[in-house]
Amino acid sequence: MLEYAVTIARELALDPRRVEAVLKLLVEGNTIPFIARYRKEATGELDEVQIRDIRDRGEYLTELDARRSVILTSIEEQGKLTPGLRGKIEAASTKGELEDLYRPYRPRRRTRATIAVERGLEPLADLLGGGSVTDAELARLAATYINLERGVASVEEALSGARDIVAERIADDPGTRSVVRALTREKGTLESKAARGKEGETSKFQDYYSFSEPVRNIPGHRVLAIRRGEAEEFLTVRVNAPEVEVLDRMRSRWVAPSVAREQMELVVSDAYRRLISPSVEVEVRTGMKEAADEEAIRVFGRNLESLLLAPPAGGRRALGVDPGYRTGCKLAAVSATGGVLETGLMYLHQEDRAMAEVRRLVEKHQTELIAIGNGTASRETEKLVREAVSALPGDRRPVVVVVSEAGASVYSASDIAREELPDLDLTHRSAVSIARRLQDPLAELVKVEPRSIGVGQYQHDVPSTRLGRRLDETVESCVNRVGVEVNTASAALLGYVAGIGPSVARRIVEHRDRGGRFASRRELMGVPGLGAKTFQQAAGFLRVRDGEHPLDGSAVHPERYALVERMATDAGVPVESLVGNEGVVRGIKPDRYVSGEVGLPTIHDILDELRKPGRDPRKSFEAPVFREDVREISDLKEGMILQGTVTNVAAFGAFVDVGVHQDGLVHVSQLADRFVRDPNDVVRVGDRVTVRVAGVDEERRRISLSMRLRTPV
Repeated sequence: MLEYAVTIARELALDPRRVEAVLKLLVEGNTIPFIARYRKEATGELDEVQIRDIRDRGEYLTELDARRSVILTSIEEQGKLTPGLRGKIEAASTKGELEDLYRPYRPRRRTRATIAVERGLEPLADLLGGGSVTDAELARLAATYINLERGVASVEEALSGARDIVAERIADDPGTRSVVRALTREKGTLESKAARGKEGETSKFQDYYSFSEPVRNIPGHRVLAIRRGEAEEFLTVRVNAPEVEVLDRMRSRWVAPSVAREQMELVVSDAYRRLISPSVEVEVRTGMKEAADEEAIRVFGRNLESLLLAPPAGGRRALGVDPGYRTGCKLAAVSATGGVLETGLMYLHQEDRAMAEVRRLVEKHQTELIAIGNGTASRETEKLVREAVSALPGDRRPVVVVVSEAGASVYSASDIAREELPDLDLTHRSAVSIARRLQDPLAELVKVEPRSIGVGQYQHDVPSTRLGRRLDETVESCVNRVGVEVNTASAALLGYVAGIGPSVARRIVEHRDRGGRFASRRELMGVPGLGAKTFQQAAGFLRVRDGEHPLDGSAVHPERYALVERMATDAGVPVESLVGNEGVVRGIKPDRYVSGEVGLPTIHDILDELRKPGRDPRKSFEAPVFREDVREISDLKEGMILQGTVTNVAAFGAFVDVGVHQDGLVHVSQLADRFVRDPNDVVRVGDRVTVRVAGVDEERRRISLSMRLRTPV
């Protein structure tokens, strides 16, 4: 990929030397988190997003050249590769341009044009397309092509066949297709209507029963919503091109230079309506879908990042509650490290017994946190639990928190859950997961397939491969940003550490189970399959607290231990006295340690880490609070001011949980008293916000909220 450095640098407006350095590091097998964190001198401090963009463009250009080679070989084998055509193909900068150039030479099924050629009408088509023969002369010449054996019975059949050949040539012309495609994208509209028989039916798609929006303006979430409505047979959809303007442009290109105006007018009309329009509509809709997919993937990635980096309540004993009416509420008491202490069951309709069971578990296990899943019956469960613990002394009263249970049922049925909790049934596994995700959202949510967490925008409608890659990279980025304690982490969490992967992660856990805790980072080299390259990529993101080396619990990479030891010697203190000693660290002069291998960016990172070794970049935990008198959607009244938690952020706004089992929508126009282009500029998943109820539609279970708290006059 190194040969693409200049091109990528120009496209992304980056220094070519930095781009080349990134590509070289990637080719050498380095991971993106490692490059971003520990190779800042080489990259000029490019962040993970920029490095990922460089990689993606490198992969695209590699695929482009591979396709270019296939096309050149195919056309050359046909004996049709001219120097001019080769030049155009070699100059093509997108896959679309390549395919347009290849279109006339691509093997195809029999068409009206190929049938006309078989009937010997190509010379007549050449005359028609040449533009120097009049309509009358063409009619006289067409008579000479009548041949019953070949299936040409009349002058009109001969002319029709010639027109078919020329129409296909026009439809294959890259310039014509480019003009039509550009006009359709710029001035076309996407139109949807209710499918036959659905006109009066209430559905989530009824906003699109009579809908039209310019192709160039329609946002991705509407594209995906309309496509889903079409797939579920509620909508019929089409792209309306500016046909009059398109045909005028085509006439100026093909009809105006010809003296056979009547015949060419028929050709152009047929070429557009029969051949170009349907395929360009597919291309435009495909382009809209790809852009919408990319937006949806980007939205999901941002939301997932916010959720994974939500403040952890920390290593405190917790009680997880998976609410339910008919089958009862499943309870799971867990230790400060997430180990299962005891499970239980309570029924909401047996109020006294249920409260007694909560108090028993809390007092027996000295519970400090109670996590209640936010599904069915969560508010009723919360009320009962709060009442149960209110009778306890203040210093023994646990904090009660309602947490998202999205993905908990997926986890409980997974192989990971069966390995971790083989003696528990599915429902109690969910309760354990709910408790653990309050203690440490990141450590628990990595066990759930990312698209099941429920913070996306039409994530089930986008290509699974592209979505999966982006989400895995998001999880990887979050895990490595926080760091992982190697002696307590699950295999699922370790698998996201840079360079490790699932198989090596399992070997680390097996090695730990057999031989006990790791005493140092270096001991990881004894794990089968964990070689020098893997160690290099992973070591800085792994933590060994209370390890043999004072830096094993920090983000300082082992390759820089000698540098820190030199700093400590110069400062006149042992390394262990340097770590966490703000006063001593402040006195270190960074410039003294700059060398050919280490620059100021790395030195500043090391000093920051020495000040607060192993620090967690996540915010401090603070429990959200809902209003006691608001539990159902029917309790909401327009104008109410409520506290809520952001559960999802989409291109069109943010969804907020206000405690009524149905998230409300704060439209992008209601997020602030100013224009907001991107909702993520204002809120992120997990944020606690104050909202005003702007409207309630109980029938469609829609809640409109506003963060512009002053009621409009």
